[in-house]
Amino acid sequence: MRIKEITNYTIIVFVLLLTDCKKNIQAPVDYASPSSFGQIFDDFWLRMNTHYVYWDIDTTDWNNMYKTYKPLFSNLDNKNNKDIYTSLTYFRQMTMGLIDGHYSIRFNQSPVTGTLIYPASDRKLTDSSFHIPFEYMQIDSGYLDKGYITGSFITSAGQRMTALCGNIHGNIVYFHCDRFALQQAYEVNNANPVKTALQYVFDKLRQGSSVKGFIIDVRNNPGGDVNDLDFFIGHFINAPLPWGFTRAKSGSGRLAYTPWIRTEITPQPGNAATTVPVVVLADNYSVSLAEASAMAVHTMDKGIFVGETTWGATGPLTAEEVYNDGQFLVGDFLSVYTSSVEFRYIDGKSYESVGFPPDIRVPFDTAALHAGHDPTLETALSVIGN
Repeated sequence: MRIKEITNYTIIVFVLLLTDCKKNIQAPVDYASPSSFGQIFDDFWLRMNTHYVYWDIDTTDWNNMYKTYKPLFSNLDNKNNKDIYTSLTYFRQMTMGLIDGHYSIRFNQSPVTGTLIYPASDRKLTDSSFHIPFEYMQIDSGYLDKGYITGSFITSAGQRMTALCGNIHGNIVYFHCDRFALQQAYEVNNANPVKTALQYVFDKLRQGSSVKGFIIDVRNNPGGDVNDLDFFIGHFINAPLPWGFTRAKSGSGRLAYTPWIRTEITPQPGNAATTVPVVVLADNYSVSLAEASAMAVHTMDKGIFVGETTWGATGPLTAEEVYNDGQFLVGDFLSVYTSSVEFRYIDGKSYESVGFPPDIRVPFDTAALHAGHDPTLETALSVIGN
């Protein structure tokens, strides 16, 4: 979930200088261009100390990581390929418990160029309920009435976004997208299937009584542009929808934070608030903005979340200079992808790492899906009453 700009709430920033209670280790020098593994480690440790936003709830003992791994890294030669590979093991061990569901390290130096360390993915692959991604659209198109809309749009980042939209039983509107760049697709001058699908949903919203319910399917969706939350969900409401709280770092202290700011989804021009059920479908590959969409629908008066617990990557991301935290580089050796903002749901709880739970849980059923049946969609239809 990337932030382009904050438009849906006003941030009043008070500087809270909360001092880290652990001061037994002096902060290392911030090397702009580290030339040894000792310097690479120092730069990485310091930037994690200042840029990572979950130190208030993460149980990783970061000071102990310094004590343990500083000597190990100092014994490595960053010109030696064997030592470079050894460093990957150390980085993986240091970060394996971090709760940020977005967090990853990508290495940019030969011979490990492109190697990715992704702690959340490593943990989830060991979960007994976890499954490989599934392309639901190929099954769900069979549930739609004739004349449904499907097709793709290439985003400004060069990514393909595909949507499926239409009626089920004549009066239930179904919309599925596999990533979020909906506002971008809708506002371009040229026609595209995603824009057509969105217009269909917006028109159906305005028809009111002719629609029995809406199904928004964000399964197997990795997220995308945070502006889509206002843009899309904002068409379903006629008053601001409070749904959570955010805060960023306010200084270099590990526990230096801005105050919590309540976040709201803003009604959009041309909105037509619905009074019928809105059911969101999500699974354990619903990540970031897909999770936010499930949370937002769950907050609505007639919103219901059906499916599986989501991934657990709820903190928005943006460029480092926006908040002076989040993503960062360590010279030309590695880049770190991590949340820029800490998020809590409207209930005051953080669902980072653990994922957001559904109102109605439907386990992934491989046999049913391969037989052409979608139990999650069928449950949504029964909730609406068809």
